[in-house]
Amino acid sequence: MQSLVDFLNGIIWSPALIYLCLGAGLFYSVLTRFVQVRHFFEMWRLLLSGKSSEKGISSFQALAVSLSGRVGTGNIAGVAAAIGFGGPGAVFWMWVVAFFGAATAYIESTLAQIYKEEDKGEFRGGPAYYIEKAMGQKWYAWVFAIATIFACGVLLPGVQSNSIGNAVETAFGTGAMIETAIGTFSFAKIFTGAVISVILAFIIFGGVKRIANFTQVVVPFMALAYIVIAFVIILLNIGELPRIVSMIIGDAFTPMAGFGAAIGWGVKRGVYSNEAGQGTGPHAAAAANVEHPAQQGLVQSFSIYIDTLLVCSATAFMILITGAYNVNGPESTFLVQNLAETVAANGPAFTQLAIESTMPGFGKLFIAFALFFFAFTTILAYYYIAETNIAYIRRTFKVPGLMFILKLVLITSVFYGTVKAANLAWAMGDVGVGLMAWLNIVGILIIFFIAKPAVIALKDYERQQEQGVEEYTFNPIALGIKGADYWEGRYERITGEKPEPEQVSSISGEAQTSQ
Repeated sequence: MQSLVDFLNGIIWSPALIYLCLGAGLFYSVLTRFVQVRHFFEMWRLLLSGKSSEKGISSFQALAVSLSGRVGTGNIAGVAAAIGFGGPGAVFWMWVVAFFGAATAYIESTLAQIYKEEDKGEFRGGPAYYIEKAMGQKWYAWVFAIATIFACGVLLPGVQSNSIGNAVETAFGTGAMIETAIGTFSFAKIFTGAVISVILAFIIFGGVKRIANFTQVVVPFMALAYIVIAFVIILLNIGELPRIVSMIIGDAFTPMAGFGAAIGWGVKRGVYSNEAGQGTGPHAAAAANVEHPAQQGLVQSFSIYIDTLLVCSATAFMILITGAYNVNGPESTFLVQNLAETVAANGPAFTQLAIESTMPGFGKLFIAFALFFFAFTTILAYYYIAETNIAYIRRTFKVPGLMFILKLVLITSVFYGTVKAANLAWAMGDVGVGLMAWLNIVGILIIFFIAKPAVIALKDYERQQEQGVEEYTFNPIALGIKGADYWEGRYERITGEKPEPEQVSSISGEAQTSQ
């Protein structure tokens, strides 16, 4: 199984995907005139001003749900793996993919808002919806939906729960070894898997509102606590900080593990962590209740900063400043070895040992709890994403019981992932992430060349900003955007006017508003 999964990863995560992720981020950054920088303060304002409704959640709740997917194992164990296999320079490439990826996050999340639908009293949307409506290729939307259900319902949850199980073992010991039908596992992992499964079942059977209410409390609290601990460790070793920053930047171009390894692992773990372009974030973005689609695009763009520039950087600095890492070279040799060779890079051990070295008796326990909440909320986000894509398929085929089957499969995947080997869990997760990234990034690029809806929405929002409107409106017909049925209806309800097409420039395709 490991050999097969590694073979698939070699194809999916070829240099082509790495360049595609970086290239798409750079392309959209230039195209939007670096929206992630120009509208930074507007992101803050929107984050704190949104309200929920019976059909949708607030911008902050949508951010919390999407952050629960972004802030997870990738921020703790994923950063350790990037350093372990790509060297310290991989951290620099995680920053690069986050900065440019913020523009990609704006595009995909705005598209999700533009083409969202109402489904049984809730907003639904995501890549499958906007691929069908904006690109006009239903077969492609179905391929994405099926790949996402498989990735988020089967492959990715196991990565998160595996890291929880490993962290619990490191913190509390393995306990007795128990023989089962699927192998011999420690009592710690079996008990952890059972607890996670029970709590998960309680929440996912309660729907998206229960998920949003849970994540909006847990995610900000744990992220803040984690950053505070990292800040304390950095302060205690402040004299080392300039050397560490210099090492990260220097190794990004002449890294110990080779130029390709640093970029490859930095981009791979960066995309896994912040999910920009992966197509997962838009699902939560579509559920938000906002006045204009561009607003949620800006909020989701900001979430990339929180995930990578804050939480991932906190992990990287803790690991590097305390020297709690190894760098694996080719042919199972160590280019740098500060820890025992039995300490796996594909797990939370680097981070646990980094905190433990500064705060004895605290590090292993803290990371175990932090990983539980980070990874658990990520599993909830994965469930919501898979559920949304099943809802998309159910629009065409009314197969009863699909949601119930998804819940059972996800819970089984989480329990199995808790006890199985870390390398296999991460490799299977990489397959899922890579498939979704390929399909989504190619999709949003094609949509841009067909209609440019997300860019047009941004210009419309900026125009209304300049006019100082008290309440934003979005008239897709006037902007030449087709298929945005929800927004057409909303415009008519708010203004009392049926949306009519206005003069559209044949050169640029941008709507020209009549005065």
